[in-house]
Amino acid sequence: MKRAVLLLLALQFTLLYVSARTIQGVVCSSVDSTAVEGADCRLLASGKMLAGTSSAENGSFRLECDNRGPVTLMVSMTGYNPTELVIESGGGNINAGNVYLDVNSLLGEVSVEAGSVITSKGRTIVFPSAADMKASATAIGLFQKLPLAGLIADPINRSLSVDGGTPVILINGVPSTIGDLNALQPKDIEKIEYSRFTPARYADKGNTGFLNVILRKRTDGGQVYIWARSAVNTAFVDADVKASYHQGPSQFTFSYDPSWRNYQNVYDHEQRDYIADDFDVHLVSSDRNPFYYHYHNMRLKYDYTPSSKTLFSATFRATPNISAHRLIGDISDTGLGDYSTWQKSKDNNFAPSLDLFLRHEFNDRNSLEAQVVGTLSSNDYSMERNYYFNDGTDLSYLIDVDSRRRSLISEISYIHDFNDNLQLSGGFQNSVSHSTNRYLSTDYEPVLTENNNYLYARLGYSVGKFYLSLSSGAKLFWIHNDDNHRNFVRNLSQFFASWNLSQRWSLQAGFSYSPGIPSLSALTDYPQQVSPYLISNGNPDLKVSNSFLYQLMPSFRYKKLNLSLLMNYSNITNFVMEDVTYLGDGLFLSQSVNARKYRRVWGNLNMRLTDIAGFGASVNLGLSHYEDGGDGWTHHLTSFNANFSIWWNKGPYTISYWRKIPGKSLYGHTVSKDENGDMLQFEYKPDKHWTLTAGWWYMFESKGTQYPQWNYSPVNPGTSTRCIRNNANMIVLSVSYSADFGSIFRTGRRSLNNSDSGSSILKY
Repeated sequence: MKRAVLLLLALQFTLLYVSARTIQGVVCSSVDSTAVEGADCRLLASGKMLAGTSSAENGSFRLECDNRGPVTLMVSMTGYNPTELVIESGGGNINAGNVYLDVNSLLGEVSVEAGSVITSKGRTIVFPSAADMKASATAIGLFQKLPLAGLIADPINRSLSVDGGTPVILINGVPSTIGDLNALQPKDIEKIEYSRFTPARYADKGNTGFLNVILRKRTDGGQVYIWARSAVNTAFVDADVKASYHQGPSQFTFSYDPSWRNYQNVYDHEQRDYIADDFDVHLVSSDRNPFYYHYHNMRLKYDYTPSSKTLFSATFRATPNISAHRLIGDISDTGLGDYSTWQKSKDNNFAPSLDLFLRHEFNDRNSLEAQVVGTLSSNDYSMERNYYFNDGTDLSYLIDVDSRRRSLISEISYIHDFNDNLQLSGGFQNSVSHSTNRYLSTDYEPVLTENNNYLYARLGYSVGKFYLSLSSGAKLFWIHNDDNHRNFVRNLSQFFASWNLSQRWSLQAGFSYSPGIPSLSALTDYPQQVSPYLISNGNPDLKVSNSFLYQLMPSFRYKKLNLSLLMNYSNITNFVMEDVTYLGDGLFLSQSVNARKYRRVWGNLNMRLTDIAGFGASVNLGLSHYEDGGDGWTHHLTSFNANFSIWWNKGPYTISYWRKIPGKSLYGHTVSKDENGDMLQFEYKPDKHWTLTAGWWYMFESKGTQYPQWNYSPVNPGTSTRCIRNNANMIVLSVSYSADFGSIFRTGRRSLNNSDSGSSILKY
């Protein structure tokens, strides 16, 4: 009997072992056969899940089950079409080999080319390839490699610009800053939605372009990311610290982005004239202008998602920032003789804010968002300038003002989809602020209030390969201070059209009108003398400028090649510029005024080629022509600029080179040139946690970064050049570490974008 029982038990275990089987394989993208990490792999039978896992970094997965009958292997990943494989009955192990996922093309009327780039409703949607991610140590490094025409990623300053302006940045639809984007890891980015045209919703904020970064979805868990860089031969430090944890419906996030500079080798050289009918002096000055700053941007955020249709978010921000400048120089003056000058200034700014946000989707076609942001900011600014003459006399000028600002921003937005082709959206924004400026040297204490309202509506329509968008808004802006009261009522309008001609060609066109309403500080009438010859003041009589922008962009995509050409024409009437006029008695007034015209025609050619045996390159070429004029004067300028990067990746090693060839720009009487810059960089990733980087910045630049400027004013002509020699031949080292504890589940979608960064102080 005992032998029989043992035999039956042994037979039972043997049958269980035989019936258990393993299904394994590798998940790959059908575009370039690269591995897809984080894909959801499940075994199903009769609608019931038997086993599940996620694909590893190399795309591999392994599943085990006891069911010997037919089972279904389902593999899915956000941004891709799901794939199903039916596995027949049997007891043997199965190696499914490479399981390919196609990029999801069910995005309305879209054009898919090379799988990783999609054009949908006027937006470019890019799925970064595994090759681009491997060759990128930071988010900015990744954006250098993406085919986003008009977007320039500056890896030194860690900044993004679109056609020279600052884009609207969203992360998972949540309004974010460039610091938030810099805290991301390339591996966390699933796709990017991009447009050179600023949506109507943000037309009142002065941004150029739109960027929404969608992160990969994950389950509960936590993540820590630390990044820091510094130079061997220059006093500067940048860092990012980010920690997140998600559990159930709640997610907590803390981020801290400090930055510190202490630059001593900063030199200015200037030649300046002050010319009037009965007065004419010529000045030549050479200064050393050291400066330092330390910025601390901190954010504590809580997201609560009780269901997939509702999100509540609370964010507390604190930004203590301190900067200081000194100036030690000598001036040769044909009027007052030779003398020396000494100046110092300090700016302390602290702006804590609380952001409350609610989003609710009533159904698949209706959603509502509401937001309130309160800010309590303080800004203490002081500037003291002294002149010491050879005869023993001296002059001193002081600006010392403490500002306290209270603001409340409210917004509500509603979106209704009539069907898959027709969408209507609208919203209302209101910003109110109360500022008190106390000028300590005179005890003058003006109170300034502003009330800004923006009401808009937008209609989007798709028909065949065409997409059309039309929007209009009303801006009502009231400003009041101790001396004057100004009311502005203006319209903002946009038209945008997109046409997907074929799988390779697309064409976009746009028009926008926007008013340029003077700022609170520009309208403040409070003269302050800043030098023996110059008085600075606001201008309460400033008029609203009118900006008309026309854009046309054809683009071409073929396999790994992307080309686009943007042609722009901008016309601004009553444009605002800085001007100098003669008051008499040897004194001149510097203030903002309205000039007659400002026109700019420019084109930008973007070319990108990627993943050719590990090599990739991106090139931006720009050509601009400027023309502006006022009463009795006109200026013209034609300028060329370029920006390019090239990289090569092999395993854990990446070598890259970035170069910016700056161009000149004209505005009013002033012609300026952007800073020069280049960077040779070597990156090493020993494992998935660490990244080590060494870079050589501003190669062979003995004078460092340079900022030349020319002024063609008939009253105050001159030239100036600033050289920051601390930036010459910099050797920069950086390190990053990341660790995932489980994963972080990100589902919050949000698109309101409000914050208060206004100032009521006129600084010189």
